[in-house]
Amino acid sequence: MKDDKTEDQILDAAEKIFQRKGMDGARMQEIANEAGINKAMLHYYYRTKRFLFEAVFSKAFSLIAPEINRVVNDDTELFEKIRKFTHSYIDFIQKHPYLPNFIIQELNRDSDFIKILQEKKGFPDFRNFRAQVEKEVRDGNIRPIKAEQLFIHLLSLNIFPFLAAPLFKGFLKLDDKTYKAMMEERKEEISDLLIKYLKNE
Repeated sequence: MKDDKTEDQILDAAEKIFQRKGMDGARMQEIANEAGINKAMLHYYYRTKRFLFEAVFSKAFSLIAPEINRVVNDDTELFEKIRKFTHSYIDFIQKHPYLPNFIIQELNRDSDFIKILQEKKGFPDFRNFRAQVEKEVRDGNIRPIKAEQLFIHLLSLNIFPFLAAPLFKGFLKLDDKTYKAMMEERKEEISDLLIKYLKNE
């Protein structure tokens, strides 16, 4: 019978290997070695590398998707929601810095995988966010903008500094501690930038 502890060991080991080498570069033997089990045991739990990767990817996505879903669908007013999203997202990624690169890299490699994720519980639902933005536009509270465009602004401003961290650190000659402090500052920088833009100031 399968053991939850062993399965967790496998997923943790696979996560490390997939982060370093991606789906195509990873080898089942490497993952077995990292997990401290033999390859036959690994295949007993996950018959193919594809099945194992889907489990690891789903686990990674399940960490970030509910956080996004929770913030975009709560009852706070729009400007407060922007601040809340930025603070929550940056706090989360500071704890899991590998996630954005891992998720985007693999979705670019296999764009059809998003269809599997869309069927999972907790996948972000933007209907409430869209309705909220449309109402704010109708009421004249913010400049005309599509909710989809606003969300792309919000997510990209938050995500790109983590994706491009090595590049920025090199250009700006920043060490890890200084860059982390800069990401904390971006919580207000991003929020203020977007809110001023929406107010058309």
